Amino acid sequence: MPFCPFFCPYMNQQNDENAIDDDLEFRSPNGFGPPFGPPSGPPSGGQSGPPSGPPPSKAPTLKSTGSGPSIKAVDPGAIRPCRFQFVYIWPSYGRPFWAWLTFVGRRSVAGYRWNGYSWRYFGMDLRQINNFECY
Repeated sequence: MPFCPFFCPYMNQQNDENAIDDDLEFRSPNGFGPPFGPPSGPPSGGQSGPPSGPPPSKAPTLKSTGSGPSIKAVDPGAIRPCRFQFVYIWPSYGRPFWAWLTFVGRRSVAGYRWNGYSWRYFGMDLRQINNFECY
């Protein structure tokens, strides 16, 4: 144990440096998605990169839900089946867009967003999604 006269960040550190806290979710430095950009290898049961072609040419329309209760946040369990599929996202702010999700966490999603010409890696908080539809 190193000597630290006033402040020692090592005092509360576990002896096993390889131990992982199951309650922590791995995040990038900006708080969205997996750490350090796009995943490096393919996950089990899916592909790691963007799809090879563009999304469907026709965007879906948002169905009106009437005057019922408003959604506060998207549940990760609801959007998880959309991984490795085309998904149309209506964000809280900004224009809706096509995405190809490769990561769904407890509070965020990450994957590739279609900008009209190509796929770009992105991440966003689930609270920023008003609605979504999988294809």
